[in-house]
Amino acid sequence: MLVLSRQRDESIMIGDDVEIIIVDVRGDKVRLGITAPKNIPVHRREIYDAIQREKTEKKEPEKEAHSKKHEKSGQQEKETNQQPTDKQ
Repeated sequence: MLVLSRQRDESIMIGDDVEIIIVDVRGDKVRLGITAPKNIPVHRREIYDAIQREKTEKKEPEKEAHSKKHEKSGQQEKETNQQPTDKQ
């Protein structure tokens, strides 16, 4: 982790496109201004975590449906391959 000290109205650049500006410092709170291209999402950590949980929850039912579909097709395949044998 890189730790930098900045004062009010100073900024930090991330790459060529993202700028983080120290807008205000009051006691133990720091206000940041972030300039980034629209294709780069910027979220508070708790919002980012909620989005990731939502994505995971959305994928899990899809995985279950996908595996059940394969289970069914596997059963049908077994049933098709089990032809009666004539033993005389």
